[in-house]
Amino acid sequence: MEIERPNLDNAGPAVRAYIEALEAELERLRQGKRQPRASASPAAPAEPCEPPTTVNVVTASGSGSIKRTPRHLYSRQRRGGMGVFDLQTPEDDPPAFLAIADESEGLIVITDRARAFRLPLETLTEFPVNGRGQSLASLLSLNDGERPAVLVANQSGAYVAILSQRGHVHWMAGHLLGEKLLPGTILYDVKKLGPPVSACWTPGDGDLFIATRQGLAIRFSARQVPMRGCLGIRLERDDTTVAITAVQEDGGVFLLGADGKGTIRSMSGFRANKSPGGGGKMALKTDCLVGAATVSESDDVFAISRLGKIIRFQAAEVPPKEGAVQGVSCMALRADEVVALAVSSVER
Repeated sequence: MEIERPNLDNAGPAVRAYIEALEAELERLRQGKRQPRASASPAAPAEPCEPPTTVNVVTASGSGSIKRTPRHLYSRQRRGGMGVFDLQTPEDDPPAFLAIADESEGLIVITDRARAFRLPLETLTEFPVNGRGQSLASLLSLNDGERPAVLVANQSGAYVAILSQRGHVHWMAGHLLGEKLLPGTILYDVKKLGPPVSACWTPGDGDLFIATRQGLAIRFSARQVPMRGCLGIRLERDDTTVAITAVQEDGGVFLLGADGKGTIRSMSGFRANKSPGGGGKMALKTDCLVGAATVSESDDVFAISRLGKIIRFQAAEVPPKEGAVQGVSCMALRADEVVALAVSSVER
């Protein structure tokens, strides 16, 4: 008997999650993977967890509910899995940010008004994988209506490149975000350049890669960005920037769409522009790109959805491509969409 699946857009998160769990169990039974009923212990993870580490996965909502969880508590799944529930938030305040940071590094939080704050990880309470988190506003001196816009690990690199919503790149020395940073320091004029959407650390050489919501991207030499900043990419109508990341000629960038499909775009097949400020070219065929991050085969990719599901899988499972493609399934979604991604090196 075939029953047509109803539209669940108006159903609450708990109802959708319950239905998805039932569908996953039915699919498992169809494939003949029934588990023994005699065992009361939980099913073993697809891959053993890594040894305990000081690296944390930080998830946050758009209004600033935030939590940190040690990375080793997240088991790897195969690419295309459904993930597990992570940050618990109200339906009107879904997850929006995902960052990976070591306890020794902490985070840099940049708000939608381009104000910067240092956030040591020890100030965040450690929560389990499926936790509610705490209020970010209670940890930072935010103004009325001010919200977080960028969360990036404080890696103490040579330079920081900050991307605005309008495609401008603001360039600054890394030490300016160091221990002497005054909380709430204004990094640039938001009225002129637009609110920040992404930031990355860069040694100052190599290239910068900027991606937009429509899947377009540009690559250019980091040395061509003046200290006062410049236009990084010329946006098409109705488009907006999504991410900036530092790349090398022999590297690759992981791109992920809201539909859970992604690819690794090899820089050998994505030629650099002679200067910043040009128009973008197709990097991933998608209606809504949610993120881009430099990646290597030994890295792990984390992605989180609007319903609070998070997945961890190895970047090596995603085949690198030199041309624009629609991507492969990286996260299974039902009445849901990916909202953020982060890449983590498991070598540290």
